[in-house]
Amino acid sequence: MMVIRKYFFGCVIIFTIILFTFFYDLMNYYEEVTDFQNLKQLNISLKYILVWTSLKTDPIFNLRVARNAFIERSCPVTNCFVTGNRKLLQDITEFDAIVFHAPEFVQKGVRELPQPRKPHQKYIFASMESAAYYPICNERFLNFFNWTWTYKLNSDRNYAYMSVWDKDGNVIGPKQEMHWMKVEDMLPINDTLKEILNGKTTAAAWFVSNCKAPSGRDSVAKKLQNELQTYGMRLDIYGYCGTMQCPRSNTEECLRKLRTDYYFYLSFENSFSEDYVTEKLLNALDNYAVPVVFGGANYTRFMPDGIYLSANTLTIKELAKKMVDMIQNKELYYEYFKWHNHYSYRDVVASATTDPYCKLCEAINNEKEMSKTTIYEDIGMWWSPKKCQVKN
Repeated sequence: MMVIRKYFFGCVIIFTIILFTFFYDLMNYYEEVTDFQNLKQLNISLKYILVWTSLKTDPIFNLRVARNAFIERSCPVTNCFVTGNRKLLQDITEFDAIVFHAPEFVQKGVRELPQPRKPHQKYIFASMESAAYYPICNERFLNFFNWTWTYKLNSDRNYAYMSVWDKDGNVIGPKQEMHWMKVEDMLPINDTLKEILNGKTTAAAWFVSNCKAPSGRDSVAKKLQNELQTYGMRLDIYGYCGTMQCPRSNTEECLRKLRTDYYFYLSFENSFSEDYVTEKLLNALDNYAVPVVFGGANYTRFMPDGIYLSANTLTIKELAKKMVDMIQNKELYYEYFKWHNHYSYRDVVASATTDPYCKLCEAINNEKEMSKTTIYEDIGMWWSPKKCQVKN
């Protein structure tokens, strides 16, 4: 009887999810068609973006449908119309841009591609996932993509996880070549910041859910945890990979703990890819913790030397000793926060100036950019050269 009940409730849950998805898609479709018809009647000039892959995947779902994403984000330009409906226009060649979410080609395989195409269209390769997880080495994509929209800093349309600002309110990075002030030339921190830093009690924290990441970060973290214990200091690991709990549903509380309690935060990436630096770094920088980095990026593209520690370049013993020395010598620890006087970090979507969705719509409206002949002869060698070289 119990088994039958469980089966029944399981079926009800599945049916409810299917029903919810159906009505959600129906509402989106109705909203999209209504908006499209209304705008046509008003004779508003639109730029059309077709999402060839699924509209439900992260971060593509943030494009929403119609003009919603651009209006809600208060973008300077809002006349871009997004759809997943390939038959919205009379011909597929009428779309100004077609977006392809690259990870789906790896997960599901390449089933079909648009035919035909016109020279004015921009085919956009999009991904926020690491190239190490989702390499693209497929001959069907030779001379196929016109623009890239990824975390890589040499993308045509960059979608970094963070932006760097100077004190005059200018966006200065991240980018491939940064010109940072040296820490020794920076101004000392004020008493208010010292008070925040002096309240910390515990060596380090790490919030993590993927315990078997290909970067090997779990092993590095456990070794560091053991080494810190020899000094009587703790590395608290939160989530599935540790013994501490702070649910994702309460992110603000987790980050508040980081701000008040911890000297260091492990900004360890799940894989090694060029420029792949995620919100893990922003977690530390925004919450008065020194980041300990581990990843495949050149971190000087994101931060000045002297404000972070690197598990890439230090041995576990060296890293633990450095952390302990900084905890015990507050003046040394303060040095790692002098950047606050000269720079600030923000989530890239926090401002329309840096918002990648706003920037995409602006680019599609830029006649000069759209008229340029740009094509990636071999997207695989740009995106995941090490994997594609091996495959070739």
